[in-house]
Amino acid sequence: MIVEDIYQFLGQSIITILILVAILLVVAIILGLVVVKKKIMIFPKLIIFLNDVFYSPLKKLFKALNFDENLVDTIAIEVRNGLNEEPFKEIPPEETLIFLPHCLRHRDCEAVLQEQGLICTDCKKCSIGVIKRKSEPLGYKLYIVPGSSFVKKIVKENKFKAVIGVACHEDLSQTMMLLSDYCPQGVLLTRTGCFETKVDVKTILELINSKNCLKEEE
Repeated sequence: MIVEDIYQFLGQSIITILILVAILLVVAIILGLVVVKKKIMIFPKLIIFLNDVFYSPLKKLFKALNFDENLVDTIAIEVRNGLNEEPFKEIPPEETLIFLPHCLRHRDCEAVLQEQGLICTDCKKCSIGVIKRKSEPLGYKLYIVPGSSFVKKIVKENKFKAVIGVACHEDLSQTMMLLSDYCPQGVLLTRTGCFETKVDVKTILELINSKNCLKEEE
């Protein structure tokens, strides 16, 4: 009898937990869609928590509901951008890293891959050179990376307090999660692929010039 009671209790507990998880997932979806569609930040820290903890289930749920599963990443990116916008502006360029994906390069790119990523020759064939010419004179450290392993290595070897990242949905969302302690600001690629991907350069330049210390110098 005692054993049956224990099994019954465990069964009820599991069902209760599953119901609570389902409710939390629905809440995360609703709040996330409000952020994306209405550009209104409601309980941003709760959204980030639910997104981080239930990332895979949310992806599957979005897919099951015939939603674009990239919305899960978009929500996380937009919320993190909003949460970190003001702290990011307070950190000087000298303490800010910029990570660009190597896929932005032109297919005839002559950049050489080294330990810290591609070394841009500023051939003016792609948008990387534009960002490089605008950011580095201000003190930013710019890295063109083939993957997350390079990001992790660079992070370990540098002292910094903020980061700008450019990538596709999942890569950007995961990297911002990894670097959540460094006031990340993320910009999604507007066209993905292996070569000659696209990004809104204007958005990146606005981030580069958004530092309060730069505005004070004007």
